[in-house]
This record gives sequence, structure tokens and C-alpha cells, in this order.
Amino acid sequence: MKKIIFLVFFLVLIISAITSLLLFGSSTGFKEASKTLYIRSTEATKKAVLDSIEKNGITRYMVSFRFLADRLNYWENIKPGKYVIKNGASVISIVRMLRNGRQTPVNLVITKLRTKYDLARLAGNRFEFDSSAMIGFLTTDDSLKKFGRNDESAMSVVLPDTYTFFWNTEPGNVYKKLADESNKFWTTERMNKAKALQLTPGEAYTLASIVDEESNALAEKGNIASVYLNRVHKGMPLQADPTIRFALNDFTIKRIFGDHLNVASPYNTYRNKGLPPGPICTPSKKTIDAVLNAPSTDYLYFVADSSFNGRHLFSATYAEHLQKAKMYQEAFTRKFSSKK
Repeated sequence: MKKIIFLVFFLVLIISAITSLLLFGSSTGFKEASKTLYIRSTEATKKAVLDSIEKNGITRYMVSFRFLADRLNYWENIKPGKYVIKNGASVISIVRMLRNGRQTPVNLVITKLRTKYDLARLAGNRFEFDSSAMIGFLTTDDSLKKFGRNDESAMSVVLPDTYTFFWNTEPGNVYKKLADESNKFWTTERMNKAKALQLTPGEAYTLASIVDEESNALAEKGNIASVYLNRVHKGMPLQADPTIRFALNDFTIKRIFGDHLNVASPYNTYRNKGLPPGPICTPSKKTIDAVLNAPSTDYLYFVADSSFNGRHLFSATYAEHLQKAKMYQEAFTRKFSSKK
């Protein structure tokens, strides 16, 4: 009798040990440090999840996974998303992660973008939706109306920064977060500075986008902004070369001349007075602040410095500007003709 009791006890211990190993021990079936499991919104079914887990070697104990998922009613509440499974994870930890929807966040890192299509491509590579879904949102006035934007001004809420989302976030919610962060940026102080320059925040953003394309030197961005502000207030066309590149959708053009200036576009600031209807890139926050803090000057012109230091020389009169432009052209000719 004692032998039978001992045998039963021993078998219970063995079964408990095996069960503990299967449920709480390392169960992953891959060699990498981690593996990503994607559960798409359109494929949030028991079969699709099991197929993906097995195909990616997420766990070696599929029977245990099925058993535990059944007991925890996971199949009735599958949550789509991106899940990073660490090597050595147990079956129970994997099931609990999926059941509780503990997704791994994704970062959307925005630097300088020039068009809505650039943003759509970037987002399409980071989220479950593809770029066409994002561009569909960005070009639909009905979608943008509640944010106070339209097709032309859609990009004016996009500030270069790092934004954190879940992988299955929809385009509208991605845009909402960008708009919310933009609203936080536009403090009362910044709004008042824009008003003092006779600009709306959207117009200040558009002007900053032009300034951002004109120069990388933060120290001179305020002066560049003052040139364009003076031109706007005097009713002169901006004649900003970066807007021509945007109008032509060709950002490889180095020098603007001739037929470039004849492009029929509201972004052609040689033919149209005032600011263009929307931004031509996503300017940095520092550039926006440089515009808002632009000094009061009498500058109406600027040209690249003939020393090729990446800076510009500013002028209040056209005669002075022509003299500096001639110096630059002569230096340009000497520099590049000597390389032939």
C-alpha cells in the first residue's frame, strides 16, 4: 500500500514538474534575442494567430499554448498589434501578453519631410496600414476639417520629433496625435508673436518651411525671415527659389532660372505675391521660433556669400544686392571653371 501511495505521489510530482516546465519554463523556438509577432486587424482569428505563432517558431509547445489560450478565453478577445517576444519567454507569459494586449510601441521619427507623400511613405513603413491609407486621409478635406486644415495645409501640424504609437493605430489617430502636439507647441506666447508679425500660426509655419530650405545656419534664419516679411508687407513677390523646387516637385535642382520660373503653380512665388497656400517642408521648431523672433530690418534681398561658407549676405537696396550677387557669380565662375 505504501509503495502504491509513494508511486502515485511520485507520478504527481513528475506531472507537476512537466506541467510547470511546459507552462512556466523557457518555451521559445527561435535563436534570436527576440522575435516579433504581428497580428493584423484583418487576421485576428484563432487559425491565423496559431499559424503565425507556429510559422515564426514563437513557442515549441503549441499544445500547451492552445490549452492555456483556451482556458484563459483568449480566442474570444484577440487583440491585433505588434508583440515582441523575448527569447526564453514561457508559454503563460506569451499568452498573458497577447490576452492583455501588451503591445510593443513603435516610434515614428519625423525629421524633414517635404510632401504629404513623404509622410505617407514613412508612416506606411511603421504601421499596419499602408501608405495609400495615409495619403487618402491627408488629401481628404472632410478628414482634415475637424483639425482646421485642408489638402494644402495638412502638413502644417507636423513638427519634426519622435512620436510613440501602437502599430495598429489608424491614420486618423496618427494625425490627431501630431495635431495635438502641434497645439501644445503653439503656446499663447508663440501665438501672440505670430499675430505681431501679422501672421497666423499656419502662415508662420509656412514661412518657416521656406526659411528652413534656404539655410541650415540658425544664426541667419531670423534675417531671412525678415526679408520675406518685408516683401509680404510691401506687396512684393517673395521670389523664393525653394518654392519653385516644390512647385516642380524636383528637389534635385541646384539653380533656379529660365523656364523654372514659369511653372503654373500657387507655389510659384515669382509669379504669385504673398505666402504660398501651404508649407514646402516640415521646418524644425528652432526655425519656427527664429521666424517668430525675426528682427526688424530693412532687408529686401539676400544672396549666397561669395566665400561659400553656407551663409548669406543681406541688402536693403536692389543696387547693393546686384553688387553682392555679381561678387558671388564671379567667385562661382572662378571656383568651378578652375575644376574643368
